[in-house]
Amino acid sequence: MIQIDHSLEPEALRDGVEAVFTQAAPKLRSLHSTWDLQKGAPVYTLAGGYATRGWTEWTQGFMYGMPLYLFDATGEQEFLDLGREGTRTVMASHVSHIGVHDHGFNNISTYGNLLRLMSEGRIRENFWEREFYRLALKVSGAVQAARWTPLPDELGFIHTFNGPHSLFADTIRTLRVLAAAHELGHVLMGESDERISLLRRLLQHAESTARWNVYYGNGRDGWDLRGRVVHESIFNVRNGAYRCPSSQQGYSPFTTWTRGHSWVLLGFAEQLEYFYERLENEDVAAQHLPFYPDLATAEERFRETACAAADFYLEHTPADGITYWDTGAPNLHRLGDYLNRPADPFNEWEPVDSSAAAISAQGLLRLGRYLQQRGDTERGRRYEKAGLTTARSLMAQPYLSFDPEHQGLLLHTIYHYPNRWDRVQPGQRVPNGESCMWGDYHLLELAVYLQRLMDGRPYLAFYRGTKREDGDGNG
Repeated sequence: MIQIDHSLEPEALRDGVEAVFTQAAPKLRSLHSTWDLQKGAPVYTLAGGYATRGWTEWTQGFMYGMPLYLFDATGEQEFLDLGREGTRTVMASHVSHIGVHDHGFNNISTYGNLLRLMSEGRIRENFWEREFYRLALKVSGAVQAARWTPLPDELGFIHTFNGPHSLFADTIRTLRVLAAAHELGHVLMGESDERISLLRRLLQHAESTARWNVYYGNGRDGWDLRGRVVHESIFNVRNGAYRCPSSQQGYSPFTTWTRGHSWVLLGFAEQLEYFYERLENEDVAAQHLPFYPDLATAEERFRETACAAADFYLEHTPADGITYWDTGAPNLHRLGDYLNRPADPFNEWEPVDSSAAAISAQGLLRLGRYLQQRGDTERGRRYEKAGLTTARSLMAQPYLSFDPEHQGLLLHTIYHYPNRWDRVQPGQRVPNGESCMWGDYHLLELAVYLQRLMDGRPYLAFYRGTKREDGDGNG
């Protein structure tokens, strides 16, 4: 389990944070000067150079969101120009994309970050540019909410590209775009001009995820460990009945694919922050959901889910906070007492996935801060220190890439190990030494998050700039 350094404060990571920014700059210049958009979106590196992998274009927003974060951190205009122009010229199709569950990844990373930066005064105020970002988020939130599978008892979920039967753990973080659009006063218009609340669909999807993709140690099946997460839940679309767990990218439905787990940890933590800072009791009560009659009930459920996931991460991750790709991977036993020493990305049996650690570190930090605000100081501090411990590992070798010829920032990431999409280097038995868009993006986001804490700047949150009064006041 993670050997938490309880002495850590954010300031202790300043050198690592600065190293992330220093290494990111030439890598982003290299990527943006060499990438051919006709190939689609960059996904992961092969021998140190970014390549695509046809599935969906869910990583496009990371390509332009990373320069925006580097501008946020350094003030260098070239990176604002890269991110803003890329958003304007490339991202429109992602706003209206009806075939994916990834709107929160693509559009919060771009339009959302630009709106936030303008609201903070980091970029020049322009009324119509602001309206451009606001409109994109409104439409994106509604389009995402329209990809809907209804379930009995007023539940339902945003279904994946696999079809209406499929609920992914990943999608919990795409709910950010529903929250942003709701904050901007938008609704989804349905048949006969039905006004469908985006907050209602957010709450319905979150409860479906908490109920079927997360385990609580209640004997649901033979592998019901508290905090375990299954990548996919399968439903009978004719009657809405839950059928079984599944996994696209993990080892099995009865083990935990760690990146899917990380989305749950971060996704629920961010929504708790949103609840705490933005929602009132009447906002939730007005949705008339039997399982969330009020804000306190919803908040307690989200807290239960996030804390279960956090505890599982602490208990099933090696000492340095870097996780292997699946906690039930079949050859982990060959590594001996692997949970009580740092992860080894160069081992012969199972790959680590540093991208899952980068996402989880931010989840631990956000959840820790929220709990401390709510008076749960001891538990909140534990999660905070675990997040800092993990971040410290990520922001140094062998995970932070210092190789000027390598386009990736965060090394030793995994995309789809069951399909063997990840490159195995000569002389190695499992993948290592490569990067991916979401790993690089979330490491950079983690660094910006910590920099803002250290420097006393506004707290980094996806809903900044999305109040209805931030602009012309018209929803």
